[in-house]
Amino acid sequence: MLKIHTLVPLLLVLAFAPGMSAQTIAAHQARYDQYGVLKPWTPWTDALAREMNYYLNAPMDHGYPIFATLTFMEPDYTPVERRKDFIPAMQNGMGVISYLKYWNFTGRKNPKLLEFARLQGNYIIEQALTPDTGRYPRFPRSTGRRQMFPQPPDCGSQNDGPYQVEPDKGGIAGYALMLLAGETHEARYREHALHIARVLAKNMTEGTADHTPWPFRVDYRNGEATELVAGNMSYILRLFDKLLAEGHSELQAPRDALWKWIVEYQIPSSAGDARLWIQFFEDHSEPDNRTAWAPLALARYLAERREALDPNWAGHAKTLIEFVLKRFTSVRYGILVCGEQDHDRNPWGGVLSNFGGTLALYTKATGSNEYKGLAYQALTLALYGVSDNGAPRDGLWKAGPGGWQEDAHTDKIHNYVDALIAFPEWGR
Repeated sequence: MLKIHTLVPLLLVLAFAPGMSAQTIAAHQARYDQYGVLKPWTPWTDALAREMNYYLNAPMDHGYPIFATLTFMEPDYTPVERRKDFIPAMQNGMGVISYLKYWNFTGRKNPKLLEFARLQGNYIIEQALTPDTGRYPRFPRSTGRRQMFPQPPDCGSQNDGPYQVEPDKGGIAGYALMLLAGETHEARYREHALHIARVLAKNMTEGTADHTPWPFRVDYRNGEATELVAGNMSYILRLFDKLLAEGHSELQAPRDALWKWIVEYQIPSSAGDARLWIQFFEDHSEPDNRTAWAPLALARYLAERREALDPNWAGHAKTLIEFVLKRFTSVRYGILVCGEQDHDRNPWGGVLSNFGGTLALYTKATGSNEYKGLAYQALTLALYGVSDNGAPRDGLWKAGPGGWQEDAHTDKIHNYVDALIAFPEWGR
């Protein structure tokens, strides 16, 4: 039987053969070549420049760009009134990563890119930490309330309780702060990243076939956990690895224990019931909700580090990619797209671009073209969500720009930079 990604070229030709009427994707008329392959509405680099310019012109809010202080934003930069919930650690952590990558990719010419990376990191450590007490002191908040300076102690929102944090989101924020420290040479970013890592190490438990080394949600005051499995462990691994490279040897034991658990339990889980890939998104808590984001994030790290991380990096990355392909993909607009999770199969901008970016990195690292076409088409499709003026949608099917800023922007840009470094010709 043919695999689904083997059938995609045929699906494309059948769905959009020459002579058939064109469709509209988001705000743009779809463009296809003679074989029915989707072409960019404008070159990738132009679409990205438009989007970045739109955000660089965002108004400031208490000294931060407004999109760093809220999650749901209208295209005129105002808040979506009915949505007061906010995901500061994930949104701003990935934003730091995206802005630093774009800053370097574009030749470090526009200092505002670095400044906006710094301001997103600043919001995390200045406005979005737990109090300096309890089991997770001064730890990044996974959820909160929009435009709060600072976030109050009981700010938990979406599916977090008022006093809960998600340890894996602390890993994302800590890793982002380490990257920011490397670019700016400001000690406070490294110091807080180290603090986050030490809190995580102190609260680590032994991972098993039934639970991860950290729970998904935990009360920062007393350590009481609700959900015991959190699929996203790779950013905590990244954080530990970054700090170990700078000589913080006290993290070696927890790092080794985490990696051992990933290899012995989490990766094999993807070939079975996948019970260790549930829980990542802040607004979900279903106990059977596997996600695509977490396995893609680990596959990406394997493709980045290769033998330095894992002698069997290519095999493990392929296992994770195949798991995502079999469980979360569907055909939309004639393109194979990746859905977000079992309980939401829509190809939101964050997961769709992560899908394409991870496949591009794997393709470059292995030299195998098995997933190259899928990567290019997914990333090309996702950029149809960028309007002429640069305002993006969080989902292609939405009536207009705006919405979740993580899906629309902050967790998207870094994927394009990685793909363009791997395949510069895609930007033309």
